[in-house]
Amino acid sequence: MKKSILITGGAGFLGSHLCDRFIQEGYKVICMDNLITGKTENIEHHFGNPDFQFIYYDVTNYIHVPGNLDYILHFASPASPVDYLKLPIQTLKVGSLGTHKVLGLAKAKKARILVASTSEVYGDPLIHPQNEDYWGNVNPIGLRGVYDEAKRFQEAMTMAYHRYHGVDTRIVRIFNTYGPRMRLDDGRALPQFVGQALRGEDLTVYGDGSQTRSFCYVSDLVEGIYRLLLSDEVYPVNIGNPEEITILDFAKEILKYIDTPSKIIFKELPADDPKIRQPDITKAKKILNWEPKVSRSEGLKLTIEFFKSTIHGN
Repeated sequence: MKKSILITGGAGFLGSHLCDRFIQEGYKVICMDNLITGKTENIEHHFGNPDFQFIYYDVTNYIHVPGNLDYILHFASPASPVDYLKLPIQTLKVGSLGTHKVLGLAKAKKARILVASTSEVYGDPLIHPQNEDYWGNVNPIGLRGVYDEAKRFQEAMTMAYHRYHGVDTRIVRIFNTYGPRMRLDDGRALPQFVGQALRGEDLTVYGDGSQTRSFCYVSDLVEGIYRLLLSDEVYPVNIGNPEEITILDFAKEILKYIDTPSKIIFKELPADDPKIRQPDITKAKKILNWEPKVSRSEGLKLTIEFFKSTIHGN
């Protein structure tokens, strides 16, 4: 019998790529999403496949999945600043109530569950690069706190279910990821810069642009998550690309790939915006034999082509 996996948030950017991977690996995939930020266009190529099922559902409610379930990937959550600042209550609910419901399902089904945490649990970090032993520097009542604290609570709940109920759990801390199926309007630097450049608008850099990010191509991230799910590691693992770049240099880099009259303009830095972000992936290298393979130049070309088709399609 084929193994079965439930992917919450499966119609989102990352979730849909995970659906692709597990269909490719021969699993029966159940994709669950309330489409608050996800899109059916991301998964419609699987419609009609007997090994794929889409369930339109809000995971903050009681979850019932009939039959056997081997694995759960909990990726349901707004994940970009535009989304979680617009949907603060929903973000907190899916990180708390939603995580509680999927952990309860994992317990009932005796399924292994991997929850998607984030580099945002480190907040505006005081150590660099960030490793899994760092506890973070987070403002719980700031605007970004709705996302940061939802994910921190999610990790605590996951470890409680592991320790108290013996649930087989995994935690991935995801750093900035990019690739096809990102939304142009999600507020993150890469789609914002690419969208502005393709439309001939000036690129908006916040602050002086000295803040750093590290961008991982989506196929590399999916490979790391796949390996973590099938590993024996219970504690959080960073998955991301450690190649760090300032936002200003990144904006300049985008302009090299797109023929546009766009210039760079500067605006005030948003509150609690992390100044540095770079994963320490020593643990992933050691226990998963994983590190990113796709160069930023290669990944950007693929992503820009996707955005060109998106804009022209509109």
